[in-house]
Amino acid sequence: MFNLMASIQPNKLQTDPVDHFGNRLIFWLALLLAVRLGLLYYSPTDLFFDEAQYWTWSEELAFGYYSKPPLIAWLIGLSTAVCGTSEFCVRLPSPLIHTGTAVIIYWLGRRIYSSQVGFWSALTFATLPAVTLSSSLISTDVPLLFCWALALLAFAELAQINYALNDGLTGPRPSTARSWVPALLLGLALGLGLNAKYAMAFFILCAGIYIALTPSRWPLLRDPRLYLALALGAAMLVPNVLWNIEHGFATISHTADNANWRGPLLHPLKALEFIGAQLGVFGPVLFIGLLFIVWRAWHEGLSDSDQFLATFIAPILVIIIVQALLSRAHANWAAAAYVAATPLVIATLIRRAEWHWLKGSLALHVIAATILGIGTMLAGKLDYPGNRSPFERVLGWKVLADTTQHVLKTAGEPTAPIAAIITNDRAISAELLYYMRDKPIPLYAWRATNSDPGNHYQLTRPFTGISSGPFLLVIKTPIFPQIIRQFEKYRLVAQRKIPAGYGKPRFINFYILSGYLLRGTNPR
Repeated sequence: MFNLMASIQPNKLQTDPVDHFGNRLIFWLALLLAVRLGLLYYSPTDLFFDEAQYWTWSEELAFGYYSKPPLIAWLIGLSTAVCGTSEFCVRLPSPLIHTGTAVIIYWLGRRIYSSQVGFWSALTFATLPAVTLSSSLISTDVPLLFCWALALLAFAELAQINYALNDGLTGPRPSTARSWVPALLLGLALGLGLNAKYAMAFFILCAGIYIALTPSRWPLLRDPRLYLALALGAAMLVPNVLWNIEHGFATISHTADNANWRGPLLHPLKALEFIGAQLGVFGPVLFIGLLFIVWRAWHEGLSDSDQFLATFIAPILVIIIVQALLSRAHANWAAAAYVAATPLVIATLIRRAEWHWLKGSLALHVIAATILGIGTMLAGKLDYPGNRSPFERVLGWKVLADTTQHVLKTAGEPTAPIAAIITNDRAISAELLYYMRDKPIPLYAWRATNSDPGNHYQLTRPFTGISSGPFLLVIKTPIFPQIIRQFEKYRLVAQRKIPAGYGKPRFINFYILSGYLLRGTNPR
């Protein structure tokens, strides 16, 4: 019988008092958080354009946005309302939430295995290469991983409670056997997770596979608490669904387009590239250890608790690898799998007394984090081989905004000041909106007549020629004739090379446009 409360080979898993490992964990996580907050505060990098876009969303809170559900905007809105609108404040939720996720993983490892496994799992997760990188940015993966960890812990508790109620345990039933708290936590985690990223739906798939493959858990299908959790999660997504209905299913359509199943049938190199990238996301030692567990499961099977976690890993990896084979997959698309993979691999290493691999992996992660931290502090100050800086996507945007403000002052005429800025690039739109947030001039996104929106700004602020101008067009080289030819007058007023540290510079053209020929014709 499957018993989540049973320790696996307890003679090899240390069972010290919870406070011993809990207190140690608090110290190390607090120290790590303090270092990350310090690096974040003094970071010289600009916001990446996705981060800048999320900030613009937080200034217009809604139940949905073009490319993502709304939770990321709400988090940034809360942070900036308390802290301010600096880059530090926009990114502040990231290290805080990742620390919270590590704490939940401690409780998950303790619940399924032991407090020792929980301690090392939490510390390992907090130092994963992907988590270290993510802690210096703000992205939708940050709340997703937190919600996934909380849902996994709540589901493990709910499964155990149901098992106790159905006489799966001998002796007196636990006092929590009638508790609805795990169901409420599961529903809350599902709802928030779906509002963070639709990938949270994989959790429901994994839970269904787990129940189907574990006969001792079939009574869960008759437990009203499970359906309360599912109903609560679904109810929390309803506002986002209604927003999508009102906006032509923009987010759902964008998510489907991201799959990009057009083109050749198979891309084996893309699949191999994705698998190789996981060595960096999860860490080489841990990912190879996970592959070893998969090989052992194929030949020897897994213990009950290992199987529980494996069902929240394998389906995700298989789906994303197939996606990469059919089209493409970004390295972070399988990130949720590593919430369960971390305690699974750590428990295996401890059980086998492979302390040199566990501590070696942790040391490798710390070294990588140190290199990243130093590199970030020196961003834009070092010359890299091939003149390509790894930080070029988070440098130069503030300079672009300053250059745009200078052009606005020098290119406009006293009798005809610039009425608005027009861009045809999502990145430029997001960065100018953030770095010119204190300037009153409006910004519009160019969207061809009778075309569907291709990004959030084309959806919410398309240029419609509401005035005669003049307008300042900020556009990358080369110029698009289909834009300037729709105006009676246009002239190039500036061409600028915007440096991005020692990386590849951005070439930006500035045009003055006036006399929109299609005034009164709105995009579809």
